[in-house]
Amino acid sequence: MLQNGLVGVISVTWIAPISLIIRVPNLCAEHEVDRNEFLKLCKKVEYTIRAWYLLQFEDLMQLYSLFDPVTGGKRLEQQSLTPEEIETLEFNFMTYLFQVMEKSNFKLLSDEEYDIAQSGKYLLNLPIKVDESKLDKKLLTKYFKEHPHENLPEFADKYVIFRRGIGIDRTTDYFFMEKVDVIISRAWRSLLRFTRIDRLFSKKQHLKPKKDTKKTDEINEYEEEPQLFVERIRLEKIELSMKNLMSKMTIQEPTFDRMIVVYRRAGMKTKPDPGIFVKHFKDIPMADMEIVLPEKKNPTLTPMDWVKFLISAVIGLVTLVGSLEMPKADVWVVIAILSGVIGYCAKIYFTFQQNMTIYQNLITKSMYDKQLDSGKGTLLHLCDDVIQQEVKEVIICYYILMEQGKATRQDLDLRCEELIKEEFGAECNFDVHDAIKKLEKLSIVHRDSIGRIVCVPLKRANEIIGTTTEELVMRAQQSPAS
Repeated sequence: MLQNGLVGVISVTWIAPISLIIRVPNLCAEHEVDRNEFLKLCKKVEYTIRAWYLLQFEDLMQLYSLFDPVTGGKRLEQQSLTPEEIETLEFNFMTYLFQVMEKSNFKLLSDEEYDIAQSGKYLLNLPIKVDESKLDKKLLTKYFKEHPHENLPEFADKYVIFRRGIGIDRTTDYFFMEKVDVIISRAWRSLLRFTRIDRLFSKKQHLKPKKDTKKTDEINEYEEEPQLFVERIRLEKIELSMKNLMSKMTIQEPTFDRMIVVYRRAGMKTKPDPGIFVKHFKDIPMADMEIVLPEKKNPTLTPMDWVKFLISAVIGLVTLVGSLEMPKADVWVVIAILSGVIGYCAKIYFTFQQNMTIYQNLITKSMYDKQLDSGKGTLLHLCDDVIQQEVKEVIICYYILMEQGKATRQDLDLRCEELIKEEFGAECNFDVHDAIKKLEKLSIVHRDSIGRIVCVPLKRANEIIGTTTEELVMRAQQSPAS
């Protein structure tokens, strides 16, 4: 629930390739299958699938070399291309990029998912905004016009964010200032309810149409995909007492396991900036995901902070004047009023300064700890992700067929998911259709008269795939020099 801090996300299985190659062949012994023969098949499958994607990935890297923010401008100038030719190359690169993202199980972050992620606070307590004047709006606008996508976010004309996977981040601290903020916020809400001012805000909120999220923070995905719920533990929902006010507390926030941000900076009218930025982040708390946004403005005091300043000053001034007009003005009352007003204003200022320090630390951490790579490094990582994912699908699918003999597509899908859950303790939505297509392309499965999928014997499968280029190179390296 939103009130209880539950966030629904899709769990995607990303098993380490070495783990798969060790664990699955070990199961062969239980079924009297030659383990070495199966290991050989695993290697042949990986070498073959890598060769399939090699040319496509080379095209992707060649295209990106033209739009690399570091060297792209010079490469384009050397080519002497027309604006139409440059636009065609841009679209080709973006198309390849979206294909790789899809194969790597990355999904575009939607407005609804962004709102859910931002429905609470974690470590970042400052409003972070993007300086839109520093971002190009032409590239993505033209691309999505030519290549329509569903559920595009509102900011898709300036930048796109891809997300994948789920994790958990926990922080333990005293949170003194944050606890004080919670107490003041609760008192402020009580005052608004008492004066009935909150009704004005509630009416404005009802005017804004909002999608039905079924009273949960669930991120809507395809119905067949499993859901994993991670609890948000926030100070706002914790009962504060004198005991826990002075003690350490642990808060918890779900994270996006991987995030990739794609954007282009705005250039001058006479000389557009050709560079396309592709930045890769890991373990980003959902409530703090603004740290990955491009071209962020420097945070300032919020309008609410200024309102609090003004209200405090007015109340203090009125009370002070009223106290001085009394026949016998008590100097201690005047001092108490001034101290209270000054103290509250100082509290707002120092809270802002503390939040600025936290913000700067988070930005620094995101640059050094949470940013995995950018540009060409990110693309190479994605290409390897695609290959490993395809290899794992084929190996698991073939193993199930080898164990079971014959299977329908639905049964094969179920058995693959069960194997992953039993052996690796992970939930996933196995793409059995794609796995079967690759097995058929390798010619190591066929269908019987009633449409069930049947695999060829293990030794025969290795013979059909044949000797790969990598194996020839390895043999040449192992053979004694003539």
